[in-house]
Amino acid sequence: MSHVGVPRGTVRKRRSLALLTAGVLTIPGLAGCSSDSEETSRAVPQDIAPAARDRVADGSTVNWAVDAMPTTLNAFQADADSATTKITGALLPTLFPMDAAGHPKLNPDYLESAKIIEREPKQVVLYKLNQQAVWSDGREIGAPDFVAQWRALSGKDSAFWTARNAGYERIEKIERGSDDLQVRVTFAKPYADWRSLFSPLYPKEITGSPDTFNDGARTALKNTAGPFQLKSVSKAKGTVTLVRSPRWWGEKAKLDSLVFRVVAPKDRTKALADGTVHVTDIDAATANRIALALRDGSNGQPLTHGPGAALTPAAALRSWALAHGSDEKQAEIAQAAREANRKAVVAYGAEQKALRGYAVRKSLEPAYTQLALNGESGPLADDRVRRAVARALDRQELAETVLKPLGLPAKPLGSHLALAGQPGYKDGSGALGDQNTKEAQALLADAGWTQGGAAEKPKDTKAGSEAEKKDAEEKKEGAEEEKEGAETAETAEKSEKADKTEADEKKADRTEAEEKAEKKAEEKADKDAEKADRAAVGSDESAASRAEGLYIVGQDGKPGAGPARSAATHVLAPSRDAAAQSIALLRQAGAVNGDSVAAKVAAQDKQPGGAAGAYAPMGTAAPAPASVKGPLGKDGKTLTLRFVLPSGPGSQSLRGVGDRIAAMLEKIGIGTEITKVPDESYFKDHIASGDYDLALYSWPATAYPATDGRPIYAKPEPATDGSLLVEQNYTRVGTDHIDQLFDQAVAELDEKASRELMKQADARIWAAAGSIPLFQRPQLVAVDKKLSNVGAFGFAAPRYQDIGFTDRQAAGSPADRKK
Repeated sequence: MSHVGVPRGTVRKRRSLALLTAGVLTIPGLAGCSSDSEETSRAVPQDIAPAARDRVADGSTVNWAVDAMPTTLNAFQADADSATTKITGALLPTLFPMDAAGHPKLNPDYLESAKIIEREPKQVVLYKLNQQAVWSDGREIGAPDFVAQWRALSGKDSAFWTARNAGYERIEKIERGSDDLQVRVTFAKPYADWRSLFSPLYPKEITGSPDTFNDGARTALKNTAGPFQLKSVSKAKGTVTLVRSPRWWGEKAKLDSLVFRVVAPKDRTKALADGTVHVTDIDAATANRIALALRDGSNGQPLTHGPGAALTPAAALRSWALAHGSDEKQAEIAQAAREANRKAVVAYGAEQKALRGYAVRKSLEPAYTQLALNGESGPLADDRVRRAVARALDRQELAETVLKPLGLPAKPLGSHLALAGQPGYKDGSGALGDQNTKEAQALLADAGWTQGGAAEKPKDTKAGSEAEKKDAEEKKEGAEEEKEGAETAETAEKSEKADKTEADEKKADRTEAEEKAEKKAEEKADKDAEKADRAAVGSDESAASRAEGLYIVGQDGKPGAGPARSAATHVLAPSRDAAAQSIALLRQAGAVNGDSVAAKVAAQDKQPGGAAGAYAPMGTAAPAPASVKGPLGKDGKTLTLRFVLPSGPGSQSLRGVGDRIAAMLEKIGIGTEITKVPDESYFKDHIASGDYDLALYSWPATAYPATDGRPIYAKPEPATDGSLLVEQNYTRVGTDHIDQLFDQAVAELDEKASRELMKQADARIWAAAGSIPLFQRPQLVAVDKKLSNVGAFGFAAPRYQDIGFTDRQAAGSPADRKK
């Protein structure tokens, strides 16, 4: 599945946000959202082939695939990406990396301790640094580095090009403690997520001035403090090479060098087979190739997949015959095709043999896929329509579609602000409600979207319309209405008499030949009707239906009819005699009026289930409500949503999810227009700009939801130029209450109380129905089978110093072998 990055700080034209309403659209479950209970959940374990350091050999090089060269090595700039995160993780201090449960954990390589030492009158945090912690130039890591980074990211100096400053703007001052190894940070306002600060920590040589901050760390990092240091960056080769740092005071890195190599997702199967990479993220198709390679390597049988595997014996014989036939031109074409297929089979077999040297390590990625509903304008500006969309989704089915084939737990995600297994995770989806087609249809009906609404004229189209006369008509007296009704009835009666007189005149004018033809047609129609009547009645007639002439579908009490429901739609159908008589009358009319009616009857006979309104056999389910037989409409417009999806080769699974969502929405009368756009323009030109109704994209997990979730779900605000400042809230849906809960949580220093506030915020986000979490993304990583302590890390940050080969002879293989 494509993992598309998220741009920041986008603004849009101002609009009036659709907020939650009361009445029939009451929000279930919000009253209990402040409960102290916390859902017990476990994260899917990481899969990294763990091995003790004494079992890992020293030396060798590992090649690790990345999507693209990092545009910057400054993690605080807007164009920082996943490659930036991987590389800086091996080079710079991270004070509180996430552990396997997604919780920030103190890193003893850099800190002896870090804690709040004062809460009143102001929050004070004291950092005690590891006495051995130094930069690669030999200088101690200390308070000057903290001060320089704070000033660069505080937002007070616009000369620093920063993408985020959350938390740093709350700092009042930073001082040296009792010695150079102590850093005392005083906050002007309480900050619950203080552990998120100073990670990664850059040396003061980078953060000390705008010039070095803006440009000095984009392609080079001369001063580092990790188990590796930067050796080279080669755009021509598409590589970033790290080597073991001689200044590293912690446990020595097992690898001599670590090379991050650019390999496009579509080329990764070949790169693995060629041995140019040891570690790479892969898609389900490549994972399946590796699984087949491992299976085929153990059974010793010829390959039953790949090029030519689907060739039948008959097709093979025909190909041979053409290749050796007398037609020289056809023979030449056939021989070339056979040779190309032979080469493809040989190449595929060689690739499969090479893929046996890899293992697929899998877990759930610390990121989740969501359905975003753009509430800025159009039908989705109405919260009832957004909630109808959400209630139409079978999230369990969508999760199973992606995760079950991979052997991963397929459970829908229940929170916007935490993933299963993280502290504070609780399923808050009950604030919106489970999948329910009837309730989704009711929400749409309440919003005015009905079957046939697309054919209606807008209620306020022009002067003198019925809409403008409505109030006057409603004020008429009952006597006037009765009078109007009587006049209408009289007019209808006169019209009927006139029609009858005209028919009598026409009948008198008929010739004798026409009357004979009509009589003959009528006799034939009567016989057809009699046959139809006998067939419809059958040998097991119902006494009740004969007596009353009516039959209620679904009330026959037979097995399979399903339980009776008070809200069910009961369909009244004519009795069998009446149905047959209706067809006979239509045929008689056809004999008089020509072929048009007869053709209509013939077409009607061919319809599934017979004529419309005909008898329904016992046990037949009632016809589906009109709302699910086509797109709904209102004021002359159909309810159709533009569904934008990425078109890249790595997004097949995402597009499959989109197709299923479209089918689910069709069941409640919502049409979708799926638009596939290039990956590179997906966010910039569509999501960030608001050019979509529905979209699928992912957000990364965080250990600091009060900080990192705030810009994603904040209520958009008008900018000074009249546009709309949306930050990262690309759904344009938010409320003041959600903002207040985030503000309270980020200032609450009691961790338990802060988590409870986040649960309340999550429930409100669910209820607003701007973002519908679907599932945690799968994480599939192909790794050389002899490599340890690397693979699908899940929540946890890699320990780069522990990565290496468990077999000394494997060092440098297979990625360094020659073809």
